[in-house]
Amino acid sequence: MASRKRTVFITGASPGGIGNALANEFLDRGYHVLGTARNPAVLKDLTARGMTAIALDVTSEESIKACTEEVTRLTDGKLDILINNAGARDVAPFLDSSPSRSQMVFQTNVLGPMRIVQLLISSLIATRGLIINVSSASTRVPYLFGSVYSASKGALDVWTSALRMELRPFNVRVMLSVTGTVTSSNTKLEDTLPESSLYKPVEDVFRWRLGFSQKANTMKREVFARRLVDQVERGEGWLGGLIGGTPINFWCGGMTGLVWFATTFLPRWLVEWYTARHWGIPKITKRLNEARAKRTD
Repeated sequence: MASRKRTVFITGASPGGIGNALANEFLDRGYHVLGTARNPAVLKDLTARGMTAIALDVTSEESIKACTEEVTRLTDGKLDILINNAGARDVAPFLDSSPSRSQMVFQTNVLGPMRIVQLLISSLIATRGLIINVSSASTRVPYLFGSVYSASKGALDVWTSALRMELRPFNVRVMLSVTGTVTSSNTKLEDTLPESSLYKPVEDVFRWRLGFSQKANTMKREVFARRLVDQVERGEGWLGGLIGGTPINFWCGGMTGLVWFATTFLPRWLVEWYTARHWGIPKITKRLNEARAKRTD
């Protein structure tokens, strides 16, 4: 009797992003891959290689239920790996963020993954499976014009930690990917600030910030995918994962080494002092003060 192919379900597998690279890497290694996009037609590069494409909008309860039911059916209730990768990137000054936009970001980055885990947990218990939540190094250091995004990923981090503990009795492992800058063709590089924005005088800084993740020692997404899957294949390890096995935190991507070192060994005040200068806050402050002074003249 032929052995069962290991199964992996990846949310957010559209071309140009991390999920697409992960799907290709798992396919290279012989997994049965199921991947999602709002419009599955965009996944033809992966379906041509044997991936099963499923429609999913992580902001829709109806879509999540339909998708997870299909995953359960296709895997016969045995899912080895769930990767919550679908996410909403949000670059905007907090003072310019709308409540509806913030709600969408949290629904996509936090509440959607939570609901998916609830609906697929039986299939993961059946295989002593692994859940991977894709987060961001921006949860560790201040991220200019990314406060809502970072807050959503920070919530994902805390939930992941508690979830890991709650699922231990069922032998389901949970890994957090603390992701640095990774190449993506989906990054939105053109946007503007509203005319009423207090940051309008430094809009050039905002535009620079839009493309920062694609300029800062960015790691190729194929390299990121290969390294993540390498960690996945380390398995459960020994002594409940205390020795060897898949790590609970996977740091990978551009600038993660620096962020890890700084947040592990340096005092928080120094990290925030350095980060403010990295983002040019003193210069921004000076320019905003000068703009205010001109308006009052």
